[in-house]
Amino acid sequence: MKFSNLLLPLLFVGSVLASCTDDDAAPTAAAPAGPQTFAVLTVPTQSVTIDREYPARLTGVVNSEVRAKISGYVTDVLVDEGQAVRRGQLLFRLETQALNQDAAAARANVHAAQVEVDKLEPLVEKNIISNVQLETARARLQQARSGLDGIAANINYGRIVSPIDGYLGRIRLRKGSLVSPASTEPLTTVSDISRVYAYFSLTESEYLDFFQLTAGETMDEKIANLPPVSLLLSNGSTYTGEGKIEAVINRVNDQTGTVQFRAVFRNPAGLLSDGSSATILLPRTYPGAVVVPKTTTYEQQGRTYVYRVNEDSTAVSVPITVAAEVDNLFVVSAGVQAGDRIVASGVAKLRGGTKVKPAQIAFDSIAQPLPTVFR
Repeated sequence: MKFSNLLLPLLFVGSVLASCTDDDAAPTAAAPAGPQTFAVLTVPTQSVTIDREYPARLTGVVNSEVRAKISGYVTDVLVDEGQAVRRGQLLFRLETQALNQDAAAARANVHAAQVEVDKLEPLVEKNIISNVQLETARARLQQARSGLDGIAANINYGRIVSPIDGYLGRIRLRKGSLVSPASTEPLTTVSDISRVYAYFSLTESEYLDFFQLTAGETMDEKIANLPPVSLLLSNGSTYTGEGKIEAVINRVNDQTGTVQFRAVFRNPAGLLSDGSSATILLPRTYPGAVVVPKTTTYEQQGRTYVYRVNEDSTAVSVPITVAAEVDNLFVVSAGVQAGDRIVASGVAKLRGGTKVKPAQIAFDSIAQPLPTVFR
């Protein structure tokens, strides 16, 4: 019992001493940290050319429908779909047996009328009959010849030939089909695709912007000064030859609000087909444009922002207006200007009005095009 009474005070004193020792060893409060370092770049200006993409429909420079000029049954189809044909080449034959019989009768009429004229001519010379009778016979002969010529022309129309050099489209009617000039569909079409038209449309706003930036006083001068265009094929490859815009249908479509353009491409190998779809790549140049890397921006509620670093090293959130984008750059039309300093990286860590420690870096160090990993 005596030992227990002595031990309790000693334990109390030890705990007090330990507590004092712990308080003395507690660290003092850390001093406030200084501004965080952020990479900063100076906004430059560059001449930027951007290819804008527009869906296009391709057509041959000439698309000629092949139709029958007379009624009849198809007796021969002498060509196949997709075949190259020459102007005047025979494509179809129509049954003309009834016309051949009419032609025989017409030739007989011509012969009879000729005999009549031959008989009357010497009688008129001898003043046996009046000249009126001879002129009447000659008129009948001319009428008979005209009738024969008409029938012969119809027989010739039974031979349907190609109106132009080109390539055949779909052949809709085959041997044994009845055709007539009133048929709603042609027998086929022949397309000249040595050159191909590409039709595409711009919105009214794009049309106005595009032409306001194009040199020239008149529409013809502006069209002549338009840059060449490229063609992106449906398989993703780019057509080797450049095209030229040669016509603008400068009337706004009431339904779509667009203006139609027509470009022409040479097609010596026949790669481009009538009716194909493609994409026009229309270059637009922004001379002296203000550009910022996409990685320096962030989006909030549908708007794009950068952090501009003021003279006092405060990073301020500034909305920018993006006019276009190319590779990993934004072309900026409002919000920042050339010479401004913006935060180059780590924008997700910032809040507006934050003091930073700027570390200047070169614009080109982060503005290089990003490598393509997947294609």
